[in-house]
Amino acid sequence: MGGLVWHGRYHTAVVSPFMADTEKLAAVRMAMPSLAAGIQLNTGSVGPMPAEVAAVMTELAEYERTIGRSQFDYYLELLDRMQEARAGVAAVLGASLGSVALTHATTDGMNVGTWSLDWQAGDIAVSTVQEHAGGLGPLYALRDRLGIDLRFADIGDGSDDERTMAALDQAVAPGTKLVSLSHVLWSTGAVLPIARIAALAHDRGALLLVDGAQAAGAIQVSVDETGADAYAIPGQKWLLGPEGMGALWVKPSAMDRMRPSVAGHFSLESYDSRGSAVWHPDARRFEGSGYHRPSVAGFARAASWLSMYVGLDFVYGRGARTASAAADALAEIDGVELLTPRHQMATLVTFRIRGWGAQAGLDELAVRTSAIARTIVSLDAIRISVGFFTTEAEIERFLEGVRLLAAHGPDSLPPRRTLPIFGEG
Repeated sequence: MGGLVWHGRYHTAVVSPFMADTEKLAAVRMAMPSLAAGIQLNTGSVGPMPAEVAAVMTELAEYERTIGRSQFDYYLELLDRMQEARAGVAAVLGASLGSVALTHATTDGMNVGTWSLDWQAGDIAVSTVQEHAGGLGPLYALRDRLGIDLRFADIGDGSDDERTMAALDQAVAPGTKLVSLSHVLWSTGAVLPIARIAALAHDRGALLLVDGAQAAGAIQVSVDETGADAYAIPGQKWLLGPEGMGALWVKPSAMDRMRPSVAGHFSLESYDSRGSAVWHPDARRFEGSGYHRPSVAGFARAASWLSMYVGLDFVYGRGARTASAAADALAEIDGVELLTPRHQMATLVTFRIRGWGAQAGLDELAVRTSAIARTIVSLDAIRISVGFFTTEAEIERFLEGVRLLAAHGPDSLPPRRTLPIFGEG
């Protein structure tokens, strides 16, 4: 097992890409202390934070409290940390450094991408019936403010690529300005055929903006191969970084059609107060405001920790295997309806338990298994997020709880603590 290394008054496990998988898993779990507090199955909302990330954020916060934030050298240090964060994101997305802009969330990136086009009343934008508010919000704002024609492709649950493509083919008319949708659906966990969608969008004259919140850090993403023009991601989910950070990748060839709609000091290479302004020649032009410095450093550390120390092959391979095994086991339980398509899933698994409303079932599972998951209200379903750090024992523990609920209605359930407390066995 990896040893311990001290960071100020904090310590974490040493994780190396050269470790055997079993040794690496043990070291990874030691490096994320919150995994001991319960079964963490909600990374699709917010992931467990590595001690390494928390340490660098805390040390910077303490420096600011004790020394201050106004030294010019400290500002220059921020610029270096911002570049490190962009580099960490670029490594995860298979992108060039200059194509990455820092944002404050996926939602921030989706807003930046959506509002970057020259919209006129009557212009067409297309999304799907399965999108998250982070992508829908800017589209609704465009519709309400500028009178765009907002269309929705009925792709069902996203499990049938041909249905998805047929629905988009009908919705994306020639001259459409933007197609905006998710890589992995936050609801059912289906992976959409992004490269095919990009080809369709481009054939109709549209740009493709992708919500990568449930893909980046969960499955292998090569943004060039997706065909997308812009790809927004969060810091706090599968990249295990702080909240309030994210990134937007912008294809260099799309930058001429995408103009900053929110801008400031970080967007400009040079400027004066008499009308002269030179935008950054790369994606930094889309960085419209300042950033919380400890969070920038934490985001940089999280992304580099995954790619340089844990290893992305391990992250993607183990995450996919564990999620697939969990989906298979859930599908075998009498009384459980698996909603996630097994043939094109990522690391989200959504299901229903017969006789149980989603919230009541989730509350019961939380008490009996110490599992932290979430509901998908629109589907009245439970969603679990299976990470590369999730153990087979944790999955089995959760499955025991699901089997118990599936075998009993709310009125016939045995008294609580039928299962041992988390950590007892």
